Amino acid sequence: MEKVKGLSEEEVLKLQERGLVNYNADVKTKSIGQIIMMNFFTLFNFLNFGLGLAIFLVGSYKNLLFLGVVFCNTFISTVQEIRSKRTIDKLSLLNESKATVIRDGVEKQIGIHDIVLGDIIKLRAGNQIVCDSQIISGEILVNESLITGESESVTKNKDMDILSGSFVVSGGCYAEVIHVGKDNYTAQISAEAKYIKKVNSEIMNFINKIIKYISIAIIPIGVLLFVGQMDSGSFGDTIVHVVAALIGMIPEGLVLLTSTVLAISVMRLAKYNVLVQELYCIEMLARVDTVCLDKTGTITKGEMEVSKLVPLNGTSMNEIVDALSMMSYHMENDNQTMAAISKKYARRCDNKVLEIVPFSSQAKWSGISFENVSYILGAPEIILKDTSSIDKELDMYASSNRTILLCKVNHKLNKTLPSSVTVMGLVIISDKIRLEARSTLEYFKKQGVDIKLISGDNPKTVAYVASKVGFKDIRYIDMSKCNLPAIEIADKYNVFGRVKPKQKKDLIVALKALGHTVAMTGDGVNDVLALKEADCSVAMNSGSDAARSVSQLVLLDSNFASMPKVVAEGRRSINNIQRSSSLFLCKTVYATLLAIIFLFLPFSYPFEPIQLTLVSMVTIGIPSFILALEPNNERINGKIIVNVLKRSLPTALTIVFNILIIILISLFIKLTDDEISTLCVILTGLTSFMLLYRISVPFNKLRRCLFGFLFVMFVFEIVFLRDLFSLTILNLKLLILIVALFMIGIVLFNIFTDLFYKISKKIKF
Repeated sequence: MEKVKGLSEEEVLKLQERGLVNYNADVKTKSIGQIIMMNFFTLFNFLNFGLGLAIFLVGSYKNLLFLGVVFCNTFISTVQEIRSKRTIDKLSLLNESKATVIRDGVEKQIGIHDIVLGDIIKLRAGNQIVCDSQIISGEILVNESLITGESESVTKNKDMDILSGSFVVSGGCYAEVIHVGKDNYTAQISAEAKYIKKVNSEIMNFINKIIKYISIAIIPIGVLLFVGQMDSGSFGDTIVHVVAALIGMIPEGLVLLTSTVLAISVMRLAKYNVLVQELYCIEMLARVDTVCLDKTGTITKGEMEVSKLVPLNGTSMNEIVDALSMMSYHMENDNQTMAAISKKYARRCDNKVLEIVPFSSQAKWSGISFENVSYILGAPEIILKDTSSIDKELDMYASSNRTILLCKVNHKLNKTLPSSVTVMGLVIISDKIRLEARSTLEYFKKQGVDIKLISGDNPKTVAYVASKVGFKDIRYIDMSKCNLPAIEIADKYNVFGRVKPKQKKDLIVALKALGHTVAMTGDGVNDVLALKEADCSVAMNSGSDAARSVSQLVLLDSNFASMPKVVAEGRRSINNIQRSSSLFLCKTVYATLLAIIFLFLPFSYPFEPIQLTLVSMVTIGIPSFILALEPNNERINGKIIVNVLKRSLPTALTIVFNILIIILISLFIKLTDDEISTLCVILTGLTSFMLLYRISVPFNKLRRCLFGFLFVMFVFEIVFLRDLFSLTILNLKLLILIVALFMIGIVLFNIFTDLFYKISKKIKF
């Protein structure tokens, strides 16, 4: 490429003063003000404070205690989200892409948001085109798949426009910026259109559905319950009981639990130099059962070196060295093969160049034409088609190295591979394997995660690398010779060689179609399509802008050894959210059912707000947040809503039946309203402890101590704080009823549990 001068610093300052800068048109995270507004001014908070006002107006001040829990929940959620925002912003700043511009004839690395209109940008393979530009010299192969959806790359040369959002596959050029900021093509696309892939989060969908249904039901139920309860007591008592019913229906703790745990996960992953670009991808990590790895940059260090030259057809070693020297001097070092050759053989060469064919991952060859000879470098099976004449040498080297064929022809090259070439020799290039690769893959194996190794290299080379890092039962396939649909081979093989970018994507699609949850790691432009298609995409920070841009997670230190920590954090978060959600949903279900039932019963609602606060605190609030932060490496199976309902629904139904039985008994045994309320509180608490026991099994030291402490706390509050919680003294009659009803509750709990498990097996949710 010819040298260019670019803008002067004086011109840049004038353009900046005029606002012609590529300012960031996207808001990466919510502002602190937005976070506070979204956490404090919610529908459920308005409902809670409205209900609190009603309690205040009737003078039952102790029943306002539930507002303390609401305030604490909101405060904790806000603080955690702000901390998470600051962590993400800090990591995003460290990870922000750089651009190479020419100013005053000197190359400078600047942030992409410091580019001004008219800047000259230098582009090479792997760079993202961050501003709409026009090429002024050079030629590049551009992938516009993220803009047009078309996977085929297109050639761009002088005077042609290139669009922001596309990526350079190969070649190099200088381009003048013609649009900045909101005028860029990508800035004109809405955030939804930029990333068509929908967030596939069961947790988010699950919580949104609960909030939606409760929001619809809570006001009419409250009005009807108030009207129905007016005959059962005074106006003040009616307000207190209706408020208790509605408070129980609100699952505000579930929203807090989810946002807090995910926010903590983001901060924990940040300690391992992992940038989370999409919060709910943590959920997909927990479900991953297949990891597709790009060999170069993940299993290997990506540091290629020429280890051997193998002359063929009587070619001398000097001829091969001269050819490689001439190629590497004049061609861009825009791929690892040419970079390794250049590092060892590049020296000054003044031969006149007639044509350069840059390397592309689709074509898998490159070439250069001089006045008397043209040289071609690329994959042997691509250049020769029939490799039988060099099979002996290929068998010797290809199984453990990247083997590149050097050929020559006596005419000028064009974009089409010549049908007849003269073989000169093989260039043997080796790649260093990461020290941590073996232990990382062993971790995945122990966790029941299947590994697929995908590479553009010779399948024998990839298989050799796989064996070096502990792969067992290696089954490899050459994708350049395979005409079978991806869905027929995706599960059959575990090592894929000579894979083109679209084939990588096809393999991901096929694995997902076969029922797998797929994570993909990569670092190059040729990984972009597959990364975007994967359920969870992980990019190396040392890789291309393209890979980082479309990935949900970025390993900032490019250390593959972080992957076990990433997967473990995902499983810990979602398993614990799922387990603790059972506690919250149980309360919402039984409170909603009771509110509906008491619309038709001529009895007072059996709870006051402070009594529900007692039960919720010891059986939901405290245990859910402690259990939600425990280590948990189990892979998630099944749908979240089914897994949660399996635990919560039997308990909720048991509580409802307990209360109905208590109401029925009161028709035959004289019980005061306070005694009925006391029985309901104690039986609800004991039944909730049955659920807590079930989700705590198997017990460890923490769970055993937690369960014991909470049970003692519950008993202490019933015995010594009964006036605060509006409970009556436990006489012999009540104690006998508690024991009898608890025994009935155990039977009901087991019946409902078995029933729901049988139903869930028969019905596909």
